[in-house]
Amino acid sequence: MVPPLSSSSSRSPWDDDPALGWLAQQDWPTERKAAWVALRNTLRPGQREMADWTGGPLAVSAVPGAGKSTGMARAAALAIARFGLHSQRQLLLVTFTRSAAANLRAKVREALRSLGVAGGGFAVQTLHGLAFQIASRHRDRADLPETLTLAAPTRQHRLMTEVIDQWIDQNPDLYGALVAGVGFDGEEAERLRRQSVLRTEVLPDLVQSVVREAKSSGLTVADLQDLAADAGRSRPTAQTLDQTLDLADLEPVPSLGNLGLTVAAGLYGAYERVLRSRGLMDYDDMILGALAALQAEDVRHLWQGRIFAIFEDEAQDSSPLQNQLLEQLAAPPGSSLEVPFEALNLVRVGDPNQAINSTFTPADPIFFRRFCDRCRAIGRLALMDCSGRSSPRLMAVANHLLTWVNHIHTGPSTGDRPPFEPQTIRPVDPGDPQPDANPSPLGSGLRLEDFGTIQESIARLGKLAAALFERDPRTSAAVLVRTNDQGRWVAKNLADQWGDRLNLYELGARDRQTQVPSDLLALLQFIDRPHSPDRLKGALKILRDREQISPQDLDRLASRPEIFLYPGPLDEAPAIATDAQRLCRQWLDASLVLPPYSLLSYLAASLGYDANELATADKLIDLLSQRAAGSDRRDRLLPHLAEVVYQESFEPVEAEASDDSPATRVGQLTILTMHKAKGLDWDAVFIPFLQAAVLPGAPYVPNQRHFLGPHGLAETSRAQLRSHLHGDRDRTPLTDSAIAWDHANGLKLAEEYRLLYVALTRAKRFLWLATEQEGPFSWSDPDRTRSQDPSPAFMALTRAYPNDTLSKINGSPRIGYPVEGPTEP
Repeated sequence: MVPPLSSSSSRSPWDDDPALGWLAQQDWPTERKAAWVALRNTLRPGQREMADWTGGPLAVSAVPGAGKSTGMARAAALAIARFGLHSQRQLLLVTFTRSAAANLRAKVREALRSLGVAGGGFAVQTLHGLAFQIASRHRDRADLPETLTLAAPTRQHRLMTEVIDQWIDQNPDLYGALVAGVGFDGEEAERLRRQSVLRTEVLPDLVQSVVREAKSSGLTVADLQDLAADAGRSRPTAQTLDQTLDLADLEPVPSLGNLGLTVAAGLYGAYERVLRSRGLMDYDDMILGALAALQAEDVRHLWQGRIFAIFEDEAQDSSPLQNQLLEQLAAPPGSSLEVPFEALNLVRVGDPNQAINSTFTPADPIFFRRFCDRCRAIGRLALMDCSGRSSPRLMAVANHLLTWVNHIHTGPSTGDRPPFEPQTIRPVDPGDPQPDANPSPLGSGLRLEDFGTIQESIARLGKLAAALFERDPRTSAAVLVRTNDQGRWVAKNLADQWGDRLNLYELGARDRQTQVPSDLLALLQFIDRPHSPDRLKGALKILRDREQISPQDLDRLASRPEIFLYPGPLDEAPAIATDAQRLCRQWLDASLVLPPYSLLSYLAASLGYDANELATADKLIDLLSQRAAGSDRRDRLLPHLAEVVYQESFEPVEAEASDDSPATRVGQLTILTMHKAKGLDWDAVFIPFLQAAVLPGAPYVPNQRHFLGPHGLAETSRAQLRSHLHGDRDRTPLTDSAIAWDHANGLKLAEEYRLLYVALTRAKRFLWLATEQEGPFSWSDPDRTRSQDPSPAFMALTRAYPNDTLSKINGSPRIGYPVEGPTEP
């Protein structure tokens, strides 16, 4: 609710405030003017600059808990009323997800109701929804396929397999160079293993990262080919490719360090051909289609005439193509393709310090940071730095982390730009309308603890959480972890030890339920073609991820399916592979005697599904039975299941409806990843496993990929591409893969610390951080442990907050290790 306007004077606020001078000239009823001022008075600094916006570009850089969405919604309502917008001339609000769009739409309508204004003067769209609307309406100008069928290929998508097969057929020499790699002695089993790694991991990674990034940045296949050529060509040498490779049979190819861009360019071409041949498009095609349509003057002027201005939320997560689309639409009516920056009616709101998606999506915070720089230069940058979410002490913890990271990790590997924007979170001003703003802490509000083992750490966590809920059942709390594997382990251990005293909700369990269709599709595809190495590896990966088999080298097992499934007297299978071999043969045997729908139920049970997952499988079977008209032929079932996996959103079955069990429900300890926690908050937040190997982690090339050299192919190629997109190729030479690898890891490190910053700023009243002296080699096998160093960030905080630090390690506590950087919070 918007508080009523109060005044002890007979003069109206708009008579004395220069910022409201325009209001005095409006022919509005006094009650409406008062409502406008009352709504504006609910806004904080940064939010108010949006409300007072009258045109041109404006950047709003916000901090966690500053109320970005609420501020944007109220500022939008004020603008709609001020400028008399209507259905033919609208304010367009843009965000990234459908749920965020629905939330923003509801907030704008609520604010408009408080002003007594009709709701036709605005529209809320996701970026891709906006692009699709433009492109589909002007299909003749957008160069889109006739069917407008959307595809979002994953590693396991059939289109990915087709792309890779096509590239291999057209580039046998280049593929041979990759297979040879380094250290190849010609042994056939090793050749098959390397082929499996390339087909199922390395090449899909290049498509998902480099090709996707290039397309999202507006680069064509020819552009990427030119970029690869610029990286410098050379014949393979003993330093890059094994000397046993017959070089005389090969055309000159790039050195292994620069091979990724060349391979990615070829994959990009194959990817585009496959999409076109099947009449499909991806999300980037939507935006490219919209941009193509806007090249036509009549189309461009039509949309510019309808859109009064654009307000964009979560701007730190946008890509170059998305920026280009928004700038085309935010230009004044009748504009050409080239518009001065100062003429754009574009308000962009974001937090560059919460950019946590750039290492696995094309989102890149540098473009919002540059927008902020350009706005700063013309006096159009606003800071939304007041937050009412957390107690001031917890704000100081987050601010200290930011200062420490910028002090330690600014350099060439981060593009000479600090990982964080140096903006400090401040408490709200007295009299702020947010209820219970900056709440008092629970106890001291902060606890840092050092344990011997992860079991001791979680036992302590459970004890503290149980005490919190006993003290106040209305408390909300969460455990934030880095990976889903960690979340699964925490949920199991807390349930075993504290299940009778804690109401646990593991958010990752729902994610696993949504994977039921893709799990069953992978197993059916294996049964359909059991001698395919790719299909066998896909099935084995499901078993490993579902913890039905021990972690092992899947590529070696899948390289020779016949020998793995039915070994001869002289074939020795590793003992660790016995369970995998048994399960695969059981599936094949079952497929000979069970009808398809019974086979699906059998497969679901063999994966160890819980009750909700089995119910989800039953729901899926019912759907498939309807689609296939009850047909008992497996070959008719597979296409329908593939359609569900690749082209539809399939809702899982839960014990309770999702609306009744949100992640922030009081009296509940929610377990989720740090990424999933963005946008949420809790009274108490627990963050275990702050070990150096977990966060920020270390540069890592999986053992099975070592034959490609010491640097990750996709990572170095993507770093080279980003260097080009950022315009800093002189600082990071494309021809030097070692520098590109260092640059890639610098960007990854910066994002890992931003992720920790997001996690810290979820806590309102209590924050518990823990590190452990021992931890797993890999969280896929948590029982195999080794000694672990604490995260440097954890050590920095112990130095800043020694009175809040406890060590549970007997003998030689590790607390107090020197860490460079500022010590005072």
